[in-house]
Amino acid sequence: MDRRQLHNQSINTASEYALRSVVSEIQDYGIIGDCRAAALVSRHGSIDWLCWPRFDKTSIFAALLDNERGGYWRISPESPRQIKRHYLHDSNVLQTQFSTSSGAARLIDLMPVIDESSNQRTMTTDHEIIREVECTEGEILIDIAFVPRADYGLKSVHIRNAGKLGFRMEVGGGVYWLRSSVSLQLHGDGAYARISMKRGDSLRFSFTYAEDAPAVLPPLDEPIIATRVRATVEWWQQWAKRAQYNGPYRDAVVRSALALKLLSYAPSGAIIAAPTTSLPERIAGDLNWDYRYCWLRDASLTIRALLGLGYWEEADDFMDWMLHATRLTQPELRVVYTVYGELAPRERILELEGYKGSRPVRIGNAARHQFQLDLYGEVIDAAAQYAFHGRELDRTMQKVLIGFGNYVVKHWELPDEGIWEPRTGREHHTHSRLLCWTALDRLISLHKQGLLGGAQVDVYKQNGELIQRQIQQRGWNQQLQSYVSVLDGDQLDASLLLLSWYGFEKAGSPRMQTTHRAIMERLATDGLLYRYRTEPPEGAFAICSFWEAEYLALGGGSLEQAHALFRRLLNYRNDLGLYGEEVDPRTGAALGNFPQGFTHVGLISAALSIAQLEKGEPQLAHREDAATKRDSPEGALA
Repeated sequence: MDRRQLHNQSINTASEYALRSVVSEIQDYGIIGDCRAAALVSRHGSIDWLCWPRFDKTSIFAALLDNERGGYWRISPESPRQIKRHYLHDSNVLQTQFSTSSGAARLIDLMPVIDESSNQRTMTTDHEIIREVECTEGEILIDIAFVPRADYGLKSVHIRNAGKLGFRMEVGGGVYWLRSSVSLQLHGDGAYARISMKRGDSLRFSFTYAEDAPAVLPPLDEPIIATRVRATVEWWQQWAKRAQYNGPYRDAVVRSALALKLLSYAPSGAIIAAPTTSLPERIAGDLNWDYRYCWLRDASLTIRALLGLGYWEEADDFMDWMLHATRLTQPELRVVYTVYGELAPRERILELEGYKGSRPVRIGNAARHQFQLDLYGEVIDAAAQYAFHGRELDRTMQKVLIGFGNYVVKHWELPDEGIWEPRTGREHHTHSRLLCWTALDRLISLHKQGLLGGAQVDVYKQNGELIQRQIQQRGWNQQLQSYVSVLDGDQLDASLLLLSWYGFEKAGSPRMQTTHRAIMERLATDGLLYRYRTEPPEGAFAICSFWEAEYLALGGGSLEQAHALFRRLLNYRNDLGLYGEEVDPRTGAALGNFPQGFTHVGLISAALSIAQLEKGEPQLAHREDAATKRDSPEGALA
């Protein structure tokens, strides 16, 4: 051990190491998590984002949003010649390999996840990050900089040396512990070391958090750490093995499913949109939002995608969560909830630098008070797919769905903020009308199959036909020969492609063909789609291009075209298979919060649709009897 600590004496000031918190590109991050919280790890081995004990709590590392004040935990050689990384096969355990002129090292990062039976046999902490670095070749110098900052970097953290127990940090009502197999030196508000390692040497670290329960400090013995890493890898691999997809894009589909699982909150069944806040949709711009909450739209589409892969347990949990979350406002739905089903916190601005100067930095989200009618269609459609897959809708759920349907009947003619949540006022969005139609259509289908009792089917049919005619007449612009974003308008957005996905109109119809052509003329750039046009432009919205791939597969083009587009979109993944919310068309760089669940939902959905259509199976949205008979708009709701 003395040999490994040879260079520790060269550390004189905290600033020497603080400078090594580098600003990484958004796509240069990986994610680790335990279905309660998540951390972002850069290519340089720096944890630059971590909120504990859950996704939407305040951060202890936030260099992602303020490189000077945010706090970080870096483990890496000073100037590596090469960095390669990957997740251990079909898991969310991250491995980063560093090579220098003198040697090589491997860094393992994970949040332990084990099955409940194992958890009962051994005492473990609820919130932990394990990091292990091993020299695999030659000799290498490893720098360690542990610089915690509380409350998004706005507060310093006092680190107390507790001897053999490690370092103790008290923040609010919680206690953080850092334990290490090598001694670290305290300087100011950080702990640092420079360690000389030879092949076979390894260093182990455990960072834990405890709030309501006594702190558990797991041992750092090499065999015990190895066992815990292996158990976590096996847990993820067993989960990934359940994915019912054997098409040509299995690796991408499974990685997307694993990313979505990381965004689920196990104690409640909620699914968040993304684990970060305020990563910009336009660098140095103000389109910076907090996505660490559960949007009913995103979560409903996520469950639909996971249902397509055979993940019944996640669907059961979400349906239970949805009943709980909406109980106080039924039949009215809110746009965004916390993971425990409460109203998302009010939006406020933090005095931070922002990612690459992108301000303001926001926490909370003002969309919590918006009115978005499309939610009803997405929630009811998710419940319908749940039932069409053979799951039972109990009496309580049936009653809730009927309440949602009755709400749609009373309110579908109102303007709303719509799927893209603009802050410029309410309008009559075509997509919102489409989802109101979808809500009533699915309820009728459930009733026809004996899965829903007490529904006012005649009322649903009457209102569904009214919505259908309104979309066909006022949602269609004769001069543009295209459906349009707002009734009687002349603007387009990519959500119009979903008219086919939800079964309102066949993808190969003349109207959809010319709509697709108009969308490509106005919104496409370098093979990617903007959701709508803005000045100055934001990034291309990643899920929209996956919508186009599905549209092509559904008959708007050919399966060959769908495959070609899908393969091209795979090029915009980062090296770990992760996507952000948007893509910079000029550089291919990720933009927006990361990783973004919505994009991974689009990938899975497109892959499933392509595979189903290749096999001659009906697309997922059309598995009920009514939808499979839709040869034209006039045939809907028959």
